Amino acid sequence: MEYDIKNPDLAEQGLSRIEWARQEMPVLDKIEETFAKDRPLEGIRLGACMHVTTETANLMRVLKAGGAEITVSASNPLSTQDDVAASLVVHQEIPVYAITGEDDETYYRHLNAVLDTEPHMIMDDGADLASTLHKERPNQLEAMVGGTEETTTGVIRLKAMAADGALKFPVVAANDAQTKHLFDNRYGTGQSTMDGVIRATNYLIAGKNIVVGGYGWCSRGIAMRAAGLGGNVIVTEVDPLRALEAVMDGFRVMPMADAVGIGDMFISATGDIAVVDTHHFEKMKSGALVANSGHFDVEINIPGLRGLCDADPQRPRPFVDQYTTRDGRKINILGEGRLINLAAAEGHPASVMDMSFAGQALGARYLVENQDILGDEVYVIPAEVDQEIAGLKLDAMGIRIDTLTAQQAEYLSSWQHGT
Repeated sequence: MEYDIKNPDLAEQGLSRIEWARQEMPVLDKIEETFAKDRPLEGIRLGACMHVTTETANLMRVLKAGGAEITVSASNPLSTQDDVAASLVVHQEIPVYAITGEDDETYYRHLNAVLDTEPHMIMDDGADLASTLHKERPNQLEAMVGGTEETTTGVIRLKAMAADGALKFPVVAANDAQTKHLFDNRYGTGQSTMDGVIRATNYLIAGKNIVVGGYGWCSRGIAMRAAGLGGNVIVTEVDPLRALEAVMDGFRVMPMADAVGIGDMFISATGDIAVVDTHHFEKMKSGALVANSGHFDVEINIPGLRGLCDADPQRPRPFVDQYTTRDGRKINILGEGRLINLAAAEGHPASVMDMSFAGQALGARYLVENQDILGDEVYVIPAEVDQEIAGLKLDAMGIRIDTLTAQQAEYLSSWQHGT
């Protein structure tokens, strides 16, 4: 078995942490029981480009139980947990190509190692695998059953491909499942982002002006958690509906150009480029912290900041690069501008990834079961699958809910009852 990881000797440490996360992932355990019995992915070669974390390792275990032959690469150079990669290789016998801190050349070499297996299905986290497959390996597209996508950023890219007629296989947008974006994006991103910022800086959040770029599900989770820690939250937005919602949720809303003069900390999670741009850095006060929680490192224009400085940045702490501008101001970039919750922390808690990865597993099953009728489009996980995941999660938490009586169900489906 070929692989490229930091050190196989880290496997036992990785296994302990994987098992720790598994305690908080009962939904995946229930799906594994079904998958082991039904083998819905039998004969499927599955290529995964994902954050190699303890939670992802538990998803891989479930997919393997379902019959999939899996190869894994990292979806971000800074998010790989080397001990987890080692455990996947040693204990699960899954080829992994992922090393913390790998450069761009290694990243794409690893990604292509996954595509060398000629997968029938891909599981993406940012659409790099899908994009490379379409651009560089069109001869492999015909054999594709489909793919799943975990992130908002990836779904945006894939929908753009579909709109251009470039997408050549069906994709299930696991990110768009309600059990994903309502929980993972909001509660997972909110908590793990603030965790990453605090681990990187040890700064007190209370009393600081925290500028949050965007007010989608990820950003509103960040705003919620920053406010809960005592931060004075300012939201920047381009969408009037989301901006209005932020105002009614109690946050100040203003353009980034106005916020840069008063912000102590900036966190962007929009999926777009240059949210914090060169002209913003020109007005930012000395000592400001700037972090990104979007998938790609394009939301902060670091080359633009570098152009305002004469010297290379200093690193006063791990995950903090301090730039000194020509006028003497110090601007601190966290996690090299990559997603801070995985660069400086451990990503989302296992309990919320339990639902997200349940969507990935059931999305893969859905692709196999419906491959003959699905077109080359981006699909949302069916509502009944969302309901199944939510029900499994509630059951695992020991929470019972009401069910409709026959009379209530009949009333809701009737138009004849009036005032």
